[in-house]
Amino acid sequence: MDVPAESRAAPTKADVPAARHTLQILTHLAAQRGPVPASTIAQTLGLPRSTVYRLLGVLTELGFVLHFPEARRYGIGLAAFELSSGFARQEPLARLGRPILASLVDTIGESAHLAVLHGRDVIYLVEERAPRRPALVTDVGVRLPSHLTASGRALLATLPVAQVRALFPDPSAFVQRDGGNTPAPGGVSSYRELSRLLAEVRAQGYAAEDGDVTLGLASVAVAVRDHSGWPAAGIAVTFARSSVPPERWPELAAAVEHAAAELGRRISGRTG
Repeated sequence: MDVPAESRAAPTKADVPAARHTLQILTHLAAQRGPVPASTIAQTLGLPRSTVYRLLGVLTELGFVLHFPEARRYGIGLAAFELSSGFARQEPLARLGRPILASLVDTIGESAHLAVLHGRDVIYLVEERAPRRPALVTDVGVRLPSHLTASGRALLATLPVAQVRALFPDPSAFVQRDGGNTPAPGGVSSYRELSRLLAEVRAQGYAAEDGDVTLGLASVAVAVRDHSGWPAAGIAVTFARSSVPPERWPELAAAVEHAAAELGRRISGRTG
């Protein structure tokens, strides 16, 4: 059966305004640090209030948006989070990140890995081991507490404070490498310590851990940001503490930052 030519034509911007406006609203909400009023969404996006309220109602019903009636604000819902989880499950980050990590390893001569935040843990998607370097516990598929790892700290430092607080509501959330609650030397065991540490990460531009995951090994990491500035993943390099003194860590972090920026460009569809 022949399909009419007009049915085969690619849709224009005017053909699907509701779909375009819906994605604009979700993208806007995802870029905010917290829930916002519908009137602000309408004003920022230049959309009629009636359109915004109607679409927010549908998105709320489907779980993509959360409505906070007392505050009269709207925020990203669990269904939208599941979309991001689906993105991770389909492994585009691993596919895009693997050659970038390989290049990073060639440049610095140390092992590197790519991880994503999942709840209070990080999950490792890619590991590129440098020649003559020891095997690491950060193998593909391994989960580790985010507050102990350089990748996790880099990612947590980019999140809104309220979200970090929700992830770590009490001391029991600070599990350690052995599965217990006894902190490693220099480790993090309270929200106050974590807040101080994340402030340092933001100030210096990269995260580090020194023996919190494996004694004798240290790591530095930088968050990979998507087009909206949201943390999509973390790239870290791990090295023997005895062979790379702390004064050289910023040098390694600069190379990691370059790799993270390149991956951020690629996942956002930018090539330049």
